[in-house]
Amino acid sequence: MRTILSTINLNIGYKSKKGVTTIAENLNLNLETGKLITLIGANGIGKSTLLRTLTGIQKPLSGNVYLNERNISDYQPLELAQNLSLVLTEKLPPSNLSVFELVALGRQPYTDWVDKLSDEDVLKVHEAMNLTQIEHLASKKHFQISDGQLQKVLIARALAQDTPLIILDEPTTHLDLLHKVSLFKLLKKLTQETQKSILFSTHDIDLAIQLSDEMIMMMPESIVQDQPCNLISNGSFSNLFKDEHIIFDAEKGKFIVS
Repeated sequence: MRTILSTINLNIGYKSKKGVTTIAENLNLNLETGKLITLIGANGIGKSTLLRTLTGIQKPLSGNVYLNERNISDYQPLELAQNLSLVLTEKLPPSNLSVFELVALGRQPYTDWVDKLSDEDVLKVHEAMNLTQIEHLASKKHFQISDGQLQKVLIARALAQDTPLIILDEPTTHLDLLHKVSLFKLLKKLTQETQKSILFSTHDIDLAIQLSDEMIMMMPESIVQDQPCNLISNGSFSNLFKDEHIIFDAEKGKFIVS
């Protein structure tokens, strides 16, 4: 394993006319190849801000983010797109694209100025669709498929982009339990088969505990990164929610309502 992305003394937040709002300080995180890493925390804790900072969309208040041992701020947009792919929860803009064409958009960092797909590009698209098991959807329009299928298509697009790191913002939102489990297992399988590093935020903590290699836990006082078993044994989950009625059962490895 090698480190794909790391942070050194990273402070995240945002600036406004009223001043600086700090969300988290002194973050030292490491994302390694072949690992599925989940980001968890209560609503409003700052997960999206952290993801925007890690991907270079938002500048840190201080500290640094390194991608392949290079400061992320030093990358040109095209070069960054060849090293990091991002899957957001935003709705797709209106279009008449087929599933194949949508996945093929992942090859834009490599295509020529007329966006013509080379044989290698087409091969990468088919490989991504095969890995995510959506080849049977290739000719369908993206608006003709289910939310669960669309999430797989967007992940296939990120795979076609062929970057060592994929970051997803709450990919299981609006999915039922069956599709959530399916998506978690797919992401786990992809890290093992492709040795990519995958980081994604989620509210499905019980599933994250079962299937993540590591978890990044955002709490008001601190942010910790560790294996789920270690987070359970050291009592970290007990500090995740400030509510006396939500209790973490360490023996069962899940939250219960008292």
